[in-house]
Amino acid sequence: MSGSPLDRASGPRPERIAKFLARAGLCSRRDAERWIADGRVSIDGTVLTTPAATVTAASQIRVDGKPVGAPDRPRLWRYHKQKGLVTTHRDERGRPTVFAALPTGLPRLISVGRLDLSAEGLLLLTNDGGLARRLELPATGWLRRYKVRVHGAVDPARLAALAEGIAIGGVAYGPIRAGLERIQGSNAWIEMALAEGKNREVRRVLEALGLQVTRLIRLSYGPFQLGNLAPSAVAEVPQKALSEQLGIPAPRWAGHAHRRR
Repeated sequence: MSGSPLDRASGPRPERIAKFLARAGLCSRRDAERWIADGRVSIDGTVLTTPAATVTAASQIRVDGKPVGAPDRPRLWRYHKQKGLVTTHRDERGRPTVFAALPTGLPRLISVGRLDLSAEGLLLLTNDGGLARRLELPATGWLRRYKVRVHGAVDPARLAALAEGIAIGGVAYGPIRAGLERIQGSNAWIEMALAEGKNREVRRVLEALGLQVTRLIRLSYGPFQLGNLAPSAVAEVPQKALSEQLGIPAPRWAGHAHRRR
C-alpha cells in the first residue's frame, strides 16, 4: 500500500494505529484491532481494513467519524485495590472490576500487571500502554514487595531457600526473598520480595511449602509505595518522580501533579 494515505509518513515518529489509539486512552490495542476490523477507524479519510497502518502527528484520525486528538503525556497512578475486585475492564462473570470502582474524572487507564480477586494493596495504573509493558518486563528488575498472612507451620529455613528459586509443576520461579515477620496462633505473617511477578506466583510458591494464603497485600512495585494511601484511593505519581525513576521528561506546561481520592 505504498503511497496510500495509510502509509504516509508526513510527520515524525510514525507508529502503528492500534498503539496510537491505546496511547490516546480510547481503548486497548486489542480493542483497537477489533474497531479496525469493524470499519470504525479512518486515517486521512480512508477507512482502515488492517491494523498494520502507521500514523504520525500530521495524520487525521477518526473513530466512528469523530476526530481523535493527540495522546496525552504518559501518566501513572497509585491505587489501593481492595479484595473482591477483578483487574480487568470487563468480566465475563459479572464480577466487580477495578476500573468500574475508580473515581470519575480519570482518563481511560490500564493496569501495570494485575492483582487477583482476593489480593489487596498497590496497583499501578497508567494511561499509556507502552509504559505499562515497560514496567511489567522482568528486565526492569524492580522488586514487588508483599505482606502475606498464611495458615500453617512456617519453616524459616524453607523460606530462606526460596532465594535460590523454586520449580513447581514444571514452572521455574526466580529468586524470592522471604522471611517470617511474626506468628499469631495458627497464622503467621510473611514478607516477600520478587522481581518476576508470574501469575499467582506468591500463592503457588507458599502453597508448595504447605501454607494456605489467607491475606495478600502488595506493599510496593519498584520505587512506588502503597504507603498511607487509603483503601480504594487513587493518587497520581508526580511528574518529577516519573522523570527521576523512568526518564520521562516533563512537558513544558506541567507545573504540578494532580491528586484524586
